[in-house]
Amino acid sequence: MAGYVNKETAPEVASKVLEILTIAKDTGVVKKGANEATKCIEKGNAMFVVIAGDVSPQEVVVHLPSLCEEKGVSYEFIGTKRELGGAIGISVGCTAVAIEKPGNASELLRDVLEGEKKKAVKKEEKAEKKTEKKESKAEKKEVKKEKKEEKPEKKEEKPEKKEETKA
Repeated sequence: MAGYVNKETAPEVASKVLEILTIAKDTGVVKKGANEATKCIEKGNAMFVVIAGDVSPQEVVVHLPSLCEEKGVSYEFIGTKRELGGAIGISVGCTAVAIEKPGNASELLRDVLEGEKKKAVKKEEKAEKKTEKKESKAEKKEVKKEKKEEKPEKKEEKPEKKEETKA
């Protein structure tokens, strides 16, 4: 996979995504190609975006994942342009496809999107746990520092008390 691919699509999800595209092209509205997908995302019309994982030069699609995240649009990567083109019924490869209206693929798309949300929640929970661990480690270090700082002060106080008793 290319450098712009920031997540891995499970094989069972990939097959569902290709099925969704095949159904949506016949009964819904799909936009083919990186430029059309970009326009669809920017206008807020995209429900779901599929990006090929073998696009060269990668600059053609490298902006799509971050744009999707910015606009709150779910997206997946499919192995090759040829697979993506075949799923939407064209004989050549396709870099990206945006689904505007899923048509009869609504239920399948809902299943995939729910799976994405579950993954996102799990990822967020893991990130929160890591943050909590880091914070607790930082707090422990801070407490240790405070204890170390308190100890020398006590040592300094003791000699002062001795001097006071001598006088």
